Amino acid sequence: MPVSGYLMLVVVAFLFFGPILGLIAVRNLWLILPLTISLLMMPGFFFINPNSSVVLVLFGDYIGTVKANGFYWVNPFYSKNHFSLRARNFDSEKIKVNDRVGNPIQIGVILVWQVRDTFKAAFEVDNYETFVKLQTDSAVRRLAGLYPYDNFDTDSEVTLRSGHEEVNSALEENLRNRLEMAGIHVIEARIGHLAYAPEIAGAMLRRQQASAVVAARFKIVEGAVSMVQMALDHLATQQIIDLDEERKAAMVSNLMVVLCGDKDVSPIVNAGTLTP
Repeated sequence: MPVSGYLMLVVVAFLFFGPILGLIAVRNLWLILPLTISLLMMPGFFFINPNSSVVLVLFGDYIGTVKANGFYWVNPFYSKNHFSLRARNFDSEKIKVNDRVGNPIQIGVILVWQVRDTFKAAFEVDNYETFVKLQTDSAVRRLAGLYPYDNFDTDSEVTLRSGHEEVNSALEENLRNRLEMAGIHVIEARIGHLAYAPEIAGAMLRRQQASAVVAARFKIVEGAVSMVQMALDHLATQQIIDLDEERKAAMVSNLMVVLCGDKDVSPIVNAGTLTP
């Protein structure tokens, strides 16, 4: 176990400077021994910053991990591997993959992670930082294959563009399972970039615009029908005018043109009678 670095610093300083002063005074060669010991003890000093740790290994044997910040001294023959316990951001590259229906898309994710188990990070994988990058890339490719980018036929299906909560939750769960073996804790994972591939982006944009126009027209027609029905019911209830079926059809036609048209109408004033 590590001991206080300040205490050992006093010991090493005594073993180092004492023999030097003794050699100058008495020239006794035996004083070289404590001087040599002090030099061998110097590599045992190390310090740990907040949210950092040091993994100690002696000739292939795992000794332990020191996580408390401070100044320490250990056996100078221990090898010391430093690990940061701070949260880190990883913004993956935008990769080109196919979604569930085969459309080429570009997708990238933002991952917030930190080292939780230093033993696994040091000994279960070769390089934990490279492991995080490769597993994130693999998880993104798998995620893209589970959902379509968008669905123009129904709003009930979860898609990459609309199902943010469910898609991000699935991504986090997948990454947690993949990175757990390396002692990595996934704090947050979400899609940071999502777009159609350039070769189909223009066509898909026109499709989205067409779908939006159709949806808007549907709402307009639905509202216009309700307004016409309300007008006919009001005229009949108030007995303002008695219209036959032909006149009602003409009125409905004119109102629908006025309400559903995308341009301002030009009114025509009939100066004659209602009957031909």
